[in-house]
Amino acid sequence: MQTRWNQGWNEYDEMFSTMSQLRNYMDRMFGEDSEGRTREGPLFAGFAATWPRANLIDKGETLALTAEVPGMTEKDIKLSLNQDVLTLEGERKVDSPKGYSTHRQERPAVQFSRSFTLPCLVNPDRATATVRNGLLTVTLEKATEALPRKISVKAS
Repeated sequence: MQTRWNQGWNEYDEMFSTMSQLRNYMDRMFGEDSEGRTREGPLFAGFAATWPRANLIDKGETLALTAEVPGMTEKDIKLSLNQDVLTLEGERKVDSPKGYSTHRQERPAVQFSRSFTLPCLVNPDRATATVRNGLLTVTLEKATEALPRKISVKAS
């Protein structure tokens, strides 16, 4: 009889273990840890996370893209523009200084590529990009065809 009782618990343990594994998988898939905090990083369970975090804003005559790229310089970032798609690529390397070893590393090395479909045509010759204090700012001037036109109204 006692054997049967233990077998029952083993079945429950297996079932709850499987449920726990499923929950952990789902948390990783949606970028959360077991306490519900949002994780940031390059990949979770085969789905690309949105890193670096970015905003694309229409400012009337220009479009502005800002992206968080902590620990990166202009040498680590590559931008390309192909018609109406802006692609941001980069790599953040983590190296210990010579003669030192890493005891804890919470900011991993990351390689990323993100593409943004722009809402209108832009003038690629007038695009500018700067990185300062971990923030990349890309300014794209809209093409003259994409600018709104004013139509004057006349009385007849």
